[in-house]
Amino acid sequence: MNNPAIDLLLEDLKNSDETVRNQATQELWRIWFQQKGGYGLDLLRQSQTLLEAGKLEAAELVLSDLIQDQPDFAEAWNRRAVLFYLQGEYHKSLADCQQVLRLNSAHFGALHGMGLCLAALEDYLAAIKTFRRALEIQPYALENQRLILECTARLS
Repeated sequence: MNNPAIDLLLEDLKNSDETVRNQATQELWRIWFQQKGGYGLDLLRQSQTLLEAGKLEAAELVLSDLIQDQPDFAEAWNRRAVLFYLQGEYHKSLADCQQVLRLNSAHFGALHGMGLCLAALEDYLAAIKTFRRALEIQPYALENQRLILECTARLS
């Protein structure tokens, strides 16, 4: 997904101005969700509605069908990774996060999710490394900084 506009937004994530960082974050999410236009966005929304209604199997089916139809749609993989994480299916979530990163190496959300999965699996060293990778993209992400400290404490 490398293009000059995205590259500028990624640089803005490193800006000392919180407003600039927040705007860049929102714009990147918008671009990623709309990668496949209205078709993909509608199915992502449908899966989220199903998830919120507690219809996890139906949400997974929507996302899996979307991935089968559009295997290069990174956000479909990412949303399914979130679903798997919420279900405690950490290995499945990790696999989907890795696919997101193959498609979009700057996807800080997938890196964060990967770190969460690794921490849940008690692989704290790998989790720390992954949260640090996320901080290379989003250095001001306090949640990732906090999670590094938490994982470090669990190693003691």
